[in-house]
Amino acid sequence: MNPTPEARTPEVLHYAAFTTTPTGGNPAGVVLDAQALDEQRMLAIAAETGYSETAFLTTADTAQRRFTIRYFSPLAEVDFCGHATIATAVALAERIGPGELLFGTRAGDIRVDTATDDHGAVHATLTSVPAHSRPASPDEVVTALDALHWDRADLDPALPPHIAFAGNDHLVLAAASRARLADLHYDFDALGAVMRAAGWTTVHLVWRESEHRFHARDPFPIGGVVEDPATGAAAAAFGGYLRTLGLIRTATTLTIRQGEDLGRPSDLTVRIDPDDARIRVSGRAVRMAA
Repeated sequence: MNPTPEARTPEVLHYAAFTTTPTGGNPAGVVLDAQALDEQRMLAIAAETGYSETAFLTTADTAQRRFTIRYFSPLAEVDFCGHATIATAVALAERIGPGELLFGTRAGDIRVDTATDDHGAVHATLTSVPAHSRPASPDEVVTALDALHWDRADLDPALPPHIAFAGNDHLVLAAASRARLADLHYDFDALGAVMRAAGWTTVHLVWRESEHRFHARDPFPIGGVVEDPATGAAAAAFGGYLRTLGLIRTATTLTIRQGEDLGRPSDLTVRIDPDDARIRVSGRAVRMAA
């Protein structure tokens, strides 16, 4: 007897996003045919896959290049995930050809432009939902710093703590030094509790190397993952944060280097327009062995 659609185990593709090598970037699971899966099955597959997120295409109109996408961490569904979006877009472009894709997410519609270079590698650029940002309250900052084992003196006063949004909420904390960013030994349970109470998806820790180059780390305990090696959703939120602070006066491209301290270096390109609340985040993704 053939198994029913509900009983079949779908193929999970494995991609590393925001990198050109399978040993870098942030791994994501990609399920291109998830129409028959319910939430419990998708969560179970994400937990079994073990990455910070696995993306599931629950509806697909290949002719119109329109898809519904859902994202699951090992512990819960999230509204939007940047690195899994890039991974899914690359996987689709490799199968149906480059061009524009439209993903319906719980955060809103996300357009992704895909193109190939002279060597056939796919590059993808997602356009976020409108981003916004607000100052974090003193209590929000104190509880987060306590869980991180950081002090207020560890922060860069030129980049104040904010709650930034581009599909999910992220607490943005800027470290005063690269050494502070590198020394990350936080209380997993305590920070997870703080984030769940506040509704934050990650804590986006950044250090400004120069005007157009930043380093980042993203603890993700509410997803059951200590840290993301690359976080496209947080990168988009961070772009909105810089725009809100008035630090972006003309259309600007900056880079975020992430994952170095985990041994999975990642490069995210962020494009910010002071006249557009949407943020564009670009990168590559490559197939990994299962």
